[in-house]
Amino acid sequence: MSRVKQDALKHVPVMLAEAVDALAVKPGGVYVDGTFGRGGHAREVLQRLGAGGRLLLLDRDPQAIATARAEFGQDARVQVRHGSFADLAEWDATEDGVDGVLLDIGVSSPQLDDPQRGFSFQADAPLDMRMDTSQGESAAQFLARASEEEIARVLYEYGDERMSRRIARWIAERRPDNAITTTIELAELCARAIPKREPGRHPATRTFQALRIAVNGELDALERGLEGARRRLRSGGRLAVISFHSLEDRIVKQFIRAHSQPPPGRRGLPPPPHAPLTLQAIGGAHLPSVEEIERNPRSRSAVLRVAERLPDEVGA
Repeated sequence: MSRVKQDALKHVPVMLAEAVDALAVKPGGVYVDGTFGRGGHAREVLQRLGAGGRLLLLDRDPQAIATARAEFGQDARVQVRHGSFADLAEWDATEDGVDGVLLDIGVSSPQLDDPQRGFSFQADAPLDMRMDTSQGESAAQFLARASEEEIARVLYEYGDERMSRRIARWIAERRPDNAITTTIELAELCARAIPKREPGRHPATRTFQALRIAVNGELDALERGLEGARRRLRSGGRLAVISFHSLEDRIVKQFIRAHSQPPPGRRGLPPPPHAPLTLQAIGGAHLPSVEEIERNPRSRSAVLRVAERLPDEVGA
């Protein structure tokens, strides 16, 4: 069995049934999996599609795309593209509209488990963190060129790191003689810079999270991807988003609210004008079951939110 196939089989998709159920898959529909990963959700969608259905697969990660092409390249229902879900509305394959979009936000288990990708401090590896290794700036390159103030801002805004200024100062003071190029070097610096540790949390955890989000432009990509999905969804089409961090979930929640509810008014004043509503929230925050968390601890922070595109005469 090829390594590509082995990696796909080892990956455990989060909230598999809940996310695919939320799409309300129609046998002849067109669906986008904007974060293919290793294909867990895509396989389930394909199980529910008929011969006339279509599944459009996107991922920034070249390794994920290699898996998609190896496994699904011969399926006439499937089209694969290497790229970010942020640009899904620019893909010609979505131009005529789609019936569902699934986004599973954040770093995937295969990315975390491959030490050479640099997402984890559990092993010594190049400090990369790029989801798309074919382009862009690595985490090491960012730390080498960014100002102390910019590093501190990233650590605070994206990692909620209270010691952001101290860590940024340590990085800036070290750089002239000894650039940080590996995961262990950064993890050890964080451990020395933070004298008091949070119980059960490595002192580098928030720093690694923040750098990953910054290097990959994850929050901007999420905002663009949500808007692209809204534009491409047909009437009755579903948007299902799984997020793993409060920053991401807040963006998803606020996006759905902004397009499904009129803005709040003020007592004694006429209702404020607003654009036509285009989405309807389907429930609130959906969380993984206790059984799933026991089977797959990485699912414990997952939140699924779902919205449906309203008919054009109601909202477009």
